[in-house]
Amino acid sequence: MAITLTEAAATRVRTYLNSRGRGQGLRLGVKTTGCSGLAYVVDFADEVGDEDTVYSSQGINVIVAGDSIKYLDGTEIDYQEDGLSAAFKFRNPNVADECGCGESFTVD
Repeated sequence: MAITLTEAAATRVRTYLNSRGRGQGLRLGVKTTGCSGLAYVVDFADEVGDEDTVYSSQGINVIVAGDSIKYLDGTEIDYQEDGLSAAFKFRNPNVADECGCGESFTVD
């Protein structure tokens, strides 16, 4: 499988990387937190490590640490703006349940 970006997400990442003037792509990972166990971690990557897996989607590199890929494989990343709020949204086929606040998730 792969990690993919919608056109909106790719545009947001491309715009941000261009304004920063540097970067290899979008770094996606997970951390243990919240009431359901795992939460997404999104950042912009300046380096690609030896343990990282790199996916290319819409001309953007999505960089995933080796220990996170089992939770993220097959995820589609979208970017949505709604009034004053804007955020990346995740469609992850590995998610078994999410907490009520939407901040964390569990996998099977």
